[in-house]
Amino acid sequence: MGNILLYSAVLGLLLTSSCGANKNRNAGAAQSQTVDSIQQQAIVPAADQLSAYLPLLKGKKVGLMGNQTSVVGKQNEHLVDVLLREKVDLKFGFAPEHGFRGDIERGEKVSNDVDSKTGLPLFTLYGGNEKQDSIVQSIDVMIFDLQDVGARFYTYITSLHRVMELCAKHNKELIVLDRPNPCGDQVDGPVRKDDKFKSNVSYHKIAMVHGLTVGELAKMINGEKWLEQGKQCKLTVIPVQNYTHSSMYELPVIPSPSLPNHLSVRLYSSLCLFEGTDISVGRGTDWPFQVVGYTNPVYGDFTFTPTEKAGMAKHVEGKGAVNYGLDLRGLDADKQKFTLKYVLDFYNKMPDKSKFFARAEFFDKLAGTDELRKQILAGKTEDQIRESWKPELDEYKKMRKQYLIYPDFE
Repeated sequence: MGNILLYSAVLGLLLTSSCGANKNRNAGAAQSQTVDSIQQQAIVPAADQLSAYLPLLKGKKVGLMGNQTSVVGKQNEHLVDVLLREKVDLKFGFAPEHGFRGDIERGEKVSNDVDSKTGLPLFTLYGGNEKQDSIVQSIDVMIFDLQDVGARFYTYITSLHRVMELCAKHNKELIVLDRPNPCGDQVDGPVRKDDKFKSNVSYHKIAMVHGLTVGELAKMINGEKWLEQGKQCKLTVIPVQNYTHSSMYELPVIPSPSLPNHLSVRLYSSLCLFEGTDISVGRGTDWPFQVVGYTNPVYGDFTFTPTEKAGMAKHVEGKGAVNYGLDLRGLDADKQKFTLKYVLDFYNKMPDKSKFFARAEFFDKLAGTDELRKQILAGKTEDQIRESWKPELDEYKKMRKQYLIYPDFE
């Protein structure tokens, strides 16, 4: 199933102890103290740990799945620049949704190209170009370094799966440079069920808020044999130093145009369901995923008018119109966790509820099921809805525990 390079003997002990119940209270107290000591140290993403992965690349032809979040050190130097300076034989880059430099809109075509800064050939696995067999055959090892945000519908984890497919198919090693999950302190929402709802925004049978780093998810994909024909990828994960799932981590580089800050990242899982409706989540403003509104005063006194902005020009709900709704900018980002309250509130206030799910099929793909939409239509409360997905969520939590690299939040 691949190698996991654990970053300290202390963390190794923590992981071993987490596999079973604590033998006594003193053991539990000691583990808690150790977790606290880890959290007091600076978090070091895998990409910053050059000595851990550069030796694995020596004398090999290398490909990279990366984007603007693939940075190294406090100066946020792009990983491509670091690898080239270190004389790594880097042959190409794969770009995910939003492109290699993160400036392409959601859902827009990502074309094969050349990186303007380095001249590196670029290809895409997002959209129609799902298989790039000859490209992967030309190298010895792939690197994956993308900053995920912890929600199933964020497509960077779909890109991870496709890279793993290619590596498994052509017997190539994959090195995942792990990064913290900024919402890794929670596991919540419905688990995607059958393949009827499988899409770029619901690729895996995991919880909507999955509580995994990309390294942990890669282990899960391998371990659960989700790749084609049950194959497994030769996998090495370089772990983050000093990270636990209780850690609050503010991203050093925005992961996509509509997630410009820590608050937007923390609210994303709760607000992204609105993309199956005509409700605006602030795209086309300076506060995407920090405001919510619609072109009807019934939704509140706060107003905003979406326009065209870089990275948010073509797909802007409520563009050019006054939107009424909620201003969430004053919330404490670290305290935000997944909730249905915003979706339920806007649905209940909608004068003509038959128009709420303007893109019902896409809403179901985001949710990973059509049950959530049907429950909202039936007038169910959040507590009632949560109770319905609890059995599948509990099973997912048990599975998740098998693949954790870092101490959990509970």
